[in-house]
Amino acid sequence: MLKQKIVTLGSCVLLFLTMNVAEAGVTLVRFGPEGGEKPGIIDAQGQLRDLSSHVSEITPETLSQASLDDIEAIPAGDLPLVTGNPRLGVPLTGIGKIVAIGFNYINHAAEMEVQLPEEPLTFMKATSALTGPFDEVIQPRNGRKLDYEAELVVVIGRRAQYISEDEVFDYIAGYTVGHDVSERAFQRERGGQFTKGKSADTFAPVGPYFVSGDQIDDIQNLSIWSEVNGEMRQQGNTADMVFGVKEIVSHLSQFMTLHPGDIIFTGTPAGVGDGMDPPQYLKPGDVVRVGIEGIGEQRQTIAAPR
Repeated sequence: MLKQKIVTLGSCVLLFLTMNVAEAGVTLVRFGPEGGEKPGIIDAQGQLRDLSSHVSEITPETLSQASLDDIEAIPAGDLPLVTGNPRLGVPLTGIGKIVAIGFNYINHAAEMEVQLPEEPLTFMKATSALTGPFDEVIQPRNGRKLDYEAELVVVIGRRAQYISEDEVFDYIAGYTVGHDVSERAFQRERGGQFTKGKSADTFAPVGPYFVSGDQIDDIQNLSIWSEVNGEMRQQGNTADMVFGVKEIVSHLSQFMTLHPGDIIFTGTPAGVGDGMDPPQYLKPGDVVRVGIEGIGEQRQTIAAPR
């Protein structure tokens, strides 16, 4: 079972994950300036260690079980301790595609006044939307209905095609936190395009941690939440998904090949700004936090269009 530890890293209060020494798994990060990130690992005391002497980058190849086992075998205490306030980036590079699932929490579908889907409602987010978990979210030009969505993100570790639900966990490398930032006007008023409303630059903050799958006892029983300017907005649990992780991954593999490093946003619970009466959309200067029990949390400030 994962434990959690709150650590102050410079000006950021982060949720670090700690494990008993006997427990398996790795928690990986990428730290440093954008474009110059280095691989890191969180040790048993919740400290950030520099992994770059052993691993040059956290790539799709790093996500194989053999590679993760090799990293786990490295004595973390022998690695250099990272001090100061480094920026944390997306916890892996080389992401081939971002697949997302809509209306996948019962209460979210209800607040949006839509029928529960009969099978996973699937759309894509552009990989150019990826950004670090504490980077700014930039409101797009002509955007006027900016919204937040806390989401569990599945990270694929093996090539998956036509797999059964019983096989799914053999193909998942781990999990991370995602913020499915959405511009509702683009999504609904510009041709009914989910992808168009979900793909602006900075609309996919991911991280801060890649948490290997063997650290999570029950992926379908984790609290998930968001807050805006200190006000709690979303409070849900992955148990409330319409389609669970096994169903989603198996289903997607019938329609597309999933490759190592592909990530899947699995839906958001009720409490989004668009579902409030009246709607409450994000504006420049707002601060959004999203988090998932045992996996981590992130925080962004909304920036004006550029």
